[in-house]
Amino acid sequence: MQQVKKGDTVKVHYHGRLTSGETFDKSEGREPLEFEVGSGMVIKGFDDGVTGMAPGEKKTINIPFGEAYGPRNPDMLIEMPKERFPKDMEIEVGMPLGMSDGQGQQFQVVITEIKEEVVMLDANHPLAGQDLIFDLELVSIDSKSLIIMP
Repeated sequence: MQQVKKGDTVKVHYHGRLTSGETFDKSEGREPLEFEVGSGMVIKGFDDGVTGMAPGEKKTINIPFGEAYGPRNPDMLIEMPKERFPKDMEIEVGMPLGMSDGQGQQFQVVITEIKEEVVMLDANHPLAGQDLIFDLELVSIDSKSLIIMP
């Protein structure tokens, strides 16, 4: 029976949950997730979790935060002076914002606190510091075929 190995392109249905049981993402109602195993397209724990699976197989994997989005980084907390926000903008705790660094890189932040003079922003990935649980179902494997030239 064919099993997933590094370099294979796979299609996987998944249901991602936090350890609290809260769903953060799932493929239900969409096409399965397609990616090349070992290419860095998905988090390490997900790559490792599908390795060795066979088409049609289902399993649940637990991914510690170190193999997911890493720990929360206190250096990713940003104090932004209130005057840098447009005067007519209503800012609220929990509001996501798109930002750009000096080199034009785009990234998302979330407002975590509004103080008198500054707004606290968190640029950590929303799942940083979280252990994740995935229910997986391997839909298909497309192995790379070796062509031998005479």
